[in-house]
Amino acid sequence: MLGKTAGGLFWMFRYLERAENTARLLEAGWRIALTRSSDASNEWQSILTTAGMLALYDEKNDGYDAARVMDFLLRDKSNPSSVMNLIELARNNARTVRTALSSEVWEATNECWMSLKTALARPVTERNMHDTLMIIRNRTSVVRGALHGTMLRNDIYAFSRLGTFIERAGSTARILDVKYYVLLPSATFVGSTIDNAQWEVILRSVSAERSYNWLNPGETSAKGIAEFLILDKRMPRSLAFCSSEISRYLKYLEAEYGICQESQLQAQQICEVLDGSSIQTIFENGLHEFLGVFIAESGKLSNDIETDFRFYG
Repeated sequence: MLGKTAGGLFWMFRYLERAENTARLLEAGWRIALTRSSDASNEWQSILTTAGMLALYDEKNDGYDAARVMDFLLRDKSNPSSVMNLIELARNNARTVRTALSSEVWEATNECWMSLKTALARPVTERNMHDTLMIIRNRTSVVRGALHGTMLRNDIYAFSRLGTFIERAGSTARILDVKYYVLLPSATFVGSTIDNAQWEVILRSVSAERSYNWLNPGETSAKGIAEFLILDKRMPRSLAFCSSEISRYLKYLEAEYGICQESQLQAQQICEVLDGSSIQTIFENGLHEFLGVFIAESGKLSNDIETDFRFYG
């Protein structure tokens, strides 16, 4: 496969995943802000921090209210990572690699773009926010479903899934890091009601609240939730699950192309670190430090994949 085609597939699904993750993050933040009328601005600021867009937002805005943050994250043309811009980038990439996609995947992507162009034509208010976020999540899920249901399990599929899991792993790690270490006022709050509320927000941010409660009925603890989102391979948004999938698809590409790339070795090392970790040692050595290393390694892995497969060559 041409490197440009591989890169188009990889980034198409990264953009779709990022748009969906932004919608999930906004919904979780919006829900917690509703219960915190006194300091809701802190929650909106944390959403921007988690999404990595705080500095860009601060260049144009003074203060963190729901209307401005929602507009910036959902439809601001000057924000390259707004949902509308991400969906347009995904569609542009899909158009570039259209011959590699099934007609169902292309149509789902195009319909996603058209639906959101209509939904985001006007500023989103708190009244219609829930419905708008549902459209984003549903439409991106339809694209992913079309990929699962209609595409051959070949290198095209592998690069698409690599993009999804690279983006998803980084998102989960940033949510864990920012929510716990920015929003929690100090270590003295660990185990308190405030602490537990923040962890519940984290679960909502990755749509894991119900699955966690299925496995841990009536039990909400920092270590339990962190273990679930970092080390549990049954959870499709956990760091361990995403990392194992990245390694699996890179191994497939090795078999397909007959070359073991540097990125594959790095992916294996990340999996080995996660497999050899316990939540007890992670907390003892510092959750923030652990997540910081993971985020840095994931970023390097993404760059190595682009280099190894000559996305821009």
